[in-house]
Amino acid sequence: MAKGNKLSLDKVYQASFTLKEVARKTDLIYSPHFSGKNQVYLKTENLQVTGSFKLRGAYYKISTLSDEEKKAGIVACSAGNHAQGVSLAAERMGIKATICMPDGAPISKVQATKSYGADVELVKGTYDDAHAFAAKLCEERNATFIHPFDDPDVIAGQGTIGLEILEQLDNVDAIVVPIGGGGLVSGVAYTAKKLKPGIKIYGVQAKEAASMADSLKQDEQITLSTVKTFADGIAVKHPGDLTFELIKKYVDEVVTVTEDEIAAAILALIEKQKLIAEGAGAVAVAAVMFDKIPIEGKNVVCLVSGGNIDVNILSRVITRGLVTSGRNASLQIALEDKPGQLVDVSSIIASCGANVIGVHYGHSDANTAVTSCVLTLEIETRDFEQIEEIRKTLSDRGFKLV
Repeated sequence: MAKGNKLSLDKVYQASFTLKEVARKTDLIYSPHFSGKNQVYLKTENLQVTGSFKLRGAYYKISTLSDEEKKAGIVACSAGNHAQGVSLAAERMGIKATICMPDGAPISKVQATKSYGADVELVKGTYDDAHAFAAKLCEERNATFIHPFDDPDVIAGQGTIGLEILEQLDNVDAIVVPIGGGGLVSGVAYTAKKLKPGIKIYGVQAKEAASMADSLKQDEQITLSTVKTFADGIAVKHPGDLTFELIKKYVDEVVTVTEDEIAAAILALIEKQKLIAEGAGAVAVAAVMFDKIPIEGKNVVCLVSGGNIDVNILSRVITRGLVTSGRNASLQIALEDKPGQLVDVSSIIASCGANVIGVHYGHSDANTAVTSCVLTLEIETRDFEQIEEIRKTLSDRGFKLV
């Protein structure tokens, strides 16, 4: 068995010492772009080795194994970031590692995990299905299972982020943390509250994968039938046993954000801070951007937990973020099919300061006049106020918006 089975501050400090040889002390960056109500700082774990905080808990946990356990090998399950942390740790310590990943995990995360030398087993279904398969492998091989969140050593490793934040910003008032299974927020909340009892800790989940938020409301752990979020790093159907109890004790509130809000946060991080975050990594920023956190005038740290976004979906996420933030809009205008209509519409849009980037012309349906048509325009805009100005101007000039 691994040394010690309870979470303690000593364990967190021990983890911090152990991690000096492998993990970066990531920067804490002041960023005035994300809130008009609070002073926001970003803890950039997306710039961590392997691109995510997960290395911390995985490496510390594996470092505590006995020689016998190391020889028997380790098994883990993950949507991607824990997989990379376990794989790197195993490679550094010369241990055989098998990682069970959901078959829907981003290809980039699968390839990155393999690049560290681990064997990858793709399992049909979600994280929870991969977990069941991993448990079976452990039994067959007498291997040690490295849990992604529900383990005191893993939680202690993640808690080292709390130590760093308190060292980097002594007057921090609140920390906002993503939640999947709850290991990260448990470690950060436990450590921060033990050292600074008055600090506020807020957890954030994707609305379509709110297993911890729903469990807290019902005061019992529930299992979601499905999770539907592009924030794959926090798409967990059932919260951990240990993390559920720690969150009840040390986290002040858990809020949720929508897919559109997450996309808008990713876009804002790229544009305003030149940082790439994955969906799970951006939820804390989304919560602050869209006023989900009930505080004002405070020093707030948003934990950007990972940056391993699949580049194949990045363009779609950016497009969604543009729409959510009023930077891109689609207008449908019913027109009479005669010369000059498109020129008139274009001049109105130009006079309002927007830019037409897509045009589609089509005949209207059988129930309308034979000479009518529908013009669909995609436009680049500044914000929702400008979109409304364009709509009003078109209407005032006699154009009918569908």
